[in-house]
Amino acid sequence: MGKFIGHVYPGLYLFSYGLHQATVIFKAMIVNDSLLCPSCPPRNKGIWDRLWKISYKGLLKMLVGSILTIYVAFCLDDGMVLMDKKYPPRFMYPKEWQHLTMFILLTFNGCVDVTSKNLLPQRCVVLEKGTLVLTFYVLLLLLMSHVQDSTGIELQIHYLLIVVVFLLMLVLTIQLWTPDTFHLLLIETFLFLMMGSWLIQGGFILYRPVTGYPWQDDDISDIMFITTFFCWHVMINALCLLGIYGISSLWHCCYRPSLKLMGSKETPCHRGTVGPLYKLLQEVEQSEKEDQALLLSRSSS
Repeated sequence: MGKFIGHVYPGLYLFSYGLHQATVIFKAMIVNDSLLCPSCPPRNKGIWDRLWKISYKGLLKMLVGSILTIYVAFCLDDGMVLMDKKYPPRFMYPKEWQHLTMFILLTFNGCVDVTSKNLLPQRCVVLEKGTLVLTFYVLLLLLMSHVQDSTGIELQIHYLLIVVVFLLMLVLTIQLWTPDTFHLLLIETFLFLMMGSWLIQGGFILYRPVTGYPWQDDDISDIMFITTFFCWHVMINALCLLGIYGISSLWHCCYRPSLKLMGSKETPCHRGTVGPLYKLLQEVEQSEKEDQALLLSRSSS
């Protein structure tokens, strides 16, 4: 796992996930829709309606997690051995076992998403978010111990990755109470993009440098440029989100009439419990109707 493929493939998955999440968030922001219960175009009942409701994100997590788990389990020549046969026995391949734990958690998170959306009588968003938060808590703990024997360039790369994971863990924890807040979801998407792009960059720096020459751990300029590259990733990913928002806005302006027509035919979706403000407005409206009826009755009499 501690190779070029082991860094690039998870990074590509996280970056692609962030791009998809950005398109979903910006579309919901533009049309003033909910992310927990998004409106969808009318479809005929039957197999296509069931296929539309499948949690494809959960299935993708299960697929990617399973593939990476199998890759880690069989990437070693002598297999994933937990302990050697010497006396006293010693643990073998600690980093590979940590990677295996990460990908098993990703698979488990996908299973929970599919169960919540497709198997339970009612979708449980708290269960989905709680599992995701638990995954990143474990990931942060694993990364903190993952850098114990790292030095120089590798240590700096992993330290910056830990910063992203820590911020993402905080945002996901706050979302347990406010899961449908656009600002938090946008920050979460940005951090997913950062995590994915930085993993890809780390794979190239550690195993396939562009210049063909390895980075030097004892060169302070190389370590300083690691942080500089990380700052460039921050700016590039922010511009990427801005570009996605611009494209989404342009698409919405071009297809706005058709969206309005489709929205008028959609069935209303239950968004949750009725808030106190809405109840108060209903009571005021009902009292006004009663006053009008009373005035009409008096005038007729």
